[in-house]
Amino acid sequence: MKKHLQRTTPFIFKLIIILLVFIGMFIASIAFGAADISIHDVWNALFSTTSGSDISIIREIRLPREVGAAFVGAALAVAGAIMQGMTRNPLADPGLLGLTSGANAALAITIVFIPTANYFGTMIACFIGAAIGALMVFFIGTSARNGFSPFKIVLAGAAVSAFLQAIAEGIGIYFKVSKDVSMWTAGGLIGTNWGHLQLVIPFITLSILISMMLSRQLTILSLNEEVAVGLGQRIVLIKAVLFIMIILLAGSTVALVGNMTFIGLMVPHIIRTIVGTDYRYIIPMSAFAGGILMLIADTLGRTINAPWETPVAAIVSIMGLPFFLLIVRRGGKAFI
Repeated sequence: MKKHLQRTTPFIFKLIIILLVFIGMFIASIAFGAADISIHDVWNALFSTTSGSDISIIREIRLPREVGAAFVGAALAVAGAIMQGMTRNPLADPGLLGLTSGANAALAITIVFIPTANYFGTMIACFIGAAIGALMVFFIGTSARNGFSPFKIVLAGAAVSAFLQAIAEGIGIYFKVSKDVSMWTAGGLIGTNWGHLQLVIPFITLSILISMMLSRQLTILSLNEEVAVGLGQRIVLIKAVLFIMIILLAGSTVALVGNMTFIGLMVPHIIRTIVGTDYRYIIPMSAFAGGILMLIADTLGRTINAPWETPVAAIVSIMGLPFFLLIVRRGGKAFI
């Protein structure tokens, strides 16, 4: 039945539906919070020069925050989709395979040893940390007896993530900067402003666009490497470029919201049930679906216990952990 729907429903129709859902969720996320705001005020804040207290809240606090949430969700979902395609590992996720933990560790080191670093410098450090974390995971996962396997990579990711997280926490405790580090790594969007977004959004947008350009090659790579070679694909170059895209996407999200897991795991699996296994469709759909999921999580975080905030990372983990366990139980084929 799922395959029949995938074949008979045009992709453009599915894309329009998910785009409308994304727009609706974006507007709802701006309207709901500790201070409820009318849709009329949301409209005025977005499309007019009207001023007022509620409109100021929207323009200066909620709008940059929800724009950040949408881009973070899109980045994590696309990074997860690329990782799952490249490694043919259904459990691949930037948060589970050491990327976000590596970026967190680099963040802690930067706060301590380069305290004068600006936001751009911090983001570059996150890129480097994400790359180191990923390389450690793949080195450990592929050096074991009998070589590479999806579950060995996951085990290596868990070990490396715990190690790098311990480094970040140890640095925070020893140098008495735990509060500063935790403000970044709690996985929240508090304090997100337009200055942060001006630096992060170009990296995320460019990475997603390049990933879409390579989506056909990624589809072939996800099916069979030998077939990709036979079709004349430059596998090493394609993998290198896609790996860089993953690092940029994961590093950007850590620089903005800290450690975040499971979005990159859940969204590609869900999208594959809608559009199939072609990454020309999976990547753009994952970008919108990841944004929707992150907007939902952030809105819940602001409203469940208002006026206090529930950490977004905790909400995402509550949604993602059962999903992860279900995929493990079914051998990675729960939603494919």
